[in-house]
Amino acid sequence: MLDQVLAAYEFHPDVSINPFGSGLINRTWLIKSERGNYILQRLNEQVFPRPTLIADNIEMVSRYLTDHYPETVFPRPVPSMKGETLVNAGADGFFRLYPFIENSVTLDVADTPSQAFEAARQFGAFTRMLSGFPATRLHETLPAFHDLSLRYRTFCESRLNGHPGRISKAEPLIDYLESQNQLVLEYDHILFNPEFKRRVTHHDTKISNVLFDKQGKGICVIDLDTMMPGYFISDVGDMLRTYLSPVSEEERDLNLIDVRETYFQAIVEGYIEEMGHELTETERNSFVYAGSFMMYMQALRFLTDYLYEDVYYGRQYENHNYVRALNQATLLQRFQSKAPELRNISLQVWNKSRAGA
Repeated sequence: MLDQVLAAYEFHPDVSINPFGSGLINRTWLIKSERGNYILQRLNEQVFPRPTLIADNIEMVSRYLTDHYPETVFPRPVPSMKGETLVNAGADGFFRLYPFIENSVTLDVADTPSQAFEAARQFGAFTRMLSGFPATRLHETLPAFHDLSLRYRTFCESRLNGHPGRISKAEPLIDYLESQNQLVLEYDHILFNPEFKRRVTHHDTKISNVLFDKQGKGICVIDLDTMMPGYFISDVGDMLRTYLSPVSEEERDLNLIDVRETYFQAIVEGYIEEMGHELTETERNSFVYAGSFMMYMQALRFLTDYLYEDVYYGRQYENHNYVRALNQATLLQRFQSKAPELRNISLQVWNKSRAGA
C-alpha cells in the first residue's frame, strides 16, 4: 500500500517504516531514513471526507505563522517531489508527511498538574498567535462538530427513533440529560453574544495532541485536522473533560471518576498565561461552563449512538456506548457539584494574573 507514497517522497522502498502512536482516527507510521526521521499519516476519509480542506487550512496557518512567528515550532507538512503537501494515492487514500521532531514525546494521559498546565499553555499560545488571522477563512472540516444545539436535537430524535429496548434501559440517563438542557440554552445565547469571539480553535485538545520535551515542557500542538473557527469553550472544555478525572471515558467503575481541583487550576493558569489579554471578561467567567458544555455534549453523543445501535463510535462489548455515556454524565454531575469552588479558583487565577501583568 505504501510503495506509491514512499516513491512520491523519493524514499527507498527498503526504508524502515513502523506503526507509530496511539491515535484512533488516522493511521500513522514512523519512517527512519538516511536523510532523517519522518511521520507519515493516512487520513481517515470516513471521518474527514474532504482531506484537501484540511491541507488548505494547515497551509494557510503555516504561512501566517512563518510570516509572524518564524521562531515558533510548528510541524509543517513536507512537500512531495511534485510539491504537494497531500499525496493522493488513489484507492489507498490521502497521505501526508511531517518531519519527526527529535527528543519529543507524547502523553496519553495527564499524570500531573504540571503536564496539564503545559498542555493548556500550548493550546492557548496556538490560539493567541493566530489572533490576527481571520478565522472565517478556515474551512469547516467537520461542520457543526461542537454545535451543542444540534447534538441535543439529534439526541431527542434518538429517543423517539432509537432501539426500543435500549431506550427503556437508558430511561433514567435520558431523563437526567434532558434535565440539563439549560446548558443548551446557554450555548444558544453564546452564539449571539459579541463577548464570545470566534477564533482559530483546535477543537481536539486531548493531551496526546501536544508534543513535550524530555524535561516535560510543551513544545507545540499537533494534529490540526479539526482546526476550525470556534469558541474558546471548545478547547478549554475538552481539556477539562479529559484531564480532570484520573480515569478516562472508558472507565466502567463510576466510583473512580473524580474532579481534581489542582488540575482545573493548572489548566486555567496555563491557558490564561497565554490568552489572558485576548479573552473578554465574559469569557474569563465561563471556564466552568466550558467544562459542563463539553462533558454534556459527549454524554449526549455517546448515548445517541447507543440508542441508534452503535453506528458511529462502534463498540467493543455490549452496552459500551451506554457505559461511556454514564461515565460522562457522572463526570458532569461531579464537576457541577464542585462548580462554586471551581469558579473561585478561576477568579483567583485571573486576579493573580492581572496583578502580575
